[in-house]
Amino acid sequence: MPSGCSRPVFQRIVAVGAALFASGIAASGFAQPMGQARRVQNPWHLGVFPVTVFSGYTSSFGGRTGPWGAIEPHYGLDIAAPLGSPIRNWWGGTVKEVIHDGRCGVGLVIQSGPYEHIYCHLLGSGADGIYRSGGLQLQPGQRVRTGQLIARVGMSGRTTGPHLHWGMRYGGQWLDPALILRAMARSRGAAARP
Repeated sequence: MPSGCSRPVFQRIVAVGAALFASGIAASGFAQPMGQARRVQNPWHLGVFPVTVFSGYTSSFGGRTGPWGAIEPHYGLDIAAPLGSPIRNWWGGTVKEVIHDGRCGVGLVIQSGPYEHIYCHLLGSGADGIYRSGGLQLQPGQRVRTGQLIARVGMSGRTTGPHLHWGMRYGGQWLDPALILRAMARSRGAAARP
């Protein structure tokens, strides 16, 4: 059992992941034949860590002290990386929204079945509802594959340094992305054992 993760919560995440895969969302982001999907018991090893140049975790999911001294909710995991570092899509899906506000800054919401994964503080522009950064361009309705380059680490919105704020919702409820990463690591460990 990963530390910091209760058995019921971890088992629910694994079960939800299996249901997600069985519902036709695969590594490619496109439906798999149901017979093939049923053979996979724990699909978490198919997820991709979103930051290619990892520098560390700077803020975890849950309450934290905000810039004005008050405790405020933090619905994601902050992953430090050098400015401009590539960000990959965690799981195949469809761009649901391009964000451009004062808190998240420039961001993306990608829908993968019942999951929404949120990427904030991106380098580039979210003007006119289209994300642009260098040669990248994403807009709502566009399909994206697992592991596809979708953005670059920036400092847009409310931030003190370059990082990716990675949030995760399942059926509209916020999840701790660290639990997802632990499920991915555990799945990979199980897959590697004979």
